[in-house]
Amino acid sequence: MTRATPAMESSQKMKEYSTPDLSLAAFLLMRGIKLIGAERLSSGKFNFTFSDPDNRCGILALEFLNSEFSDYDNHIRNLKKVIYSK
Repeated sequence: MTRATPAMESSQKMKEYSTPDLSLAAFLLMRGIKLIGAERLSSGKFNFTFSDPDNRCGILALEFLNSEFSDYDNHIRNLKKVIYSK
């Protein structure tokens, strides 16, 4: 699940967008969005945080879902299932 998270930095307002989705994070980087943080959560999953001053990340996330990049990601996941099921 992807969600936008606005945050306040110490002395300035800074809009951020966070996602645990590695493929979406890579897509945002390809579109020139600045990665400002990446962390491993206690659950073992990762979270990627991007600077989003122009609120572009939500629009780009939809672009990703409607693109061949998302199809490619789904095919990779299916191939991993085939490999690891044996």
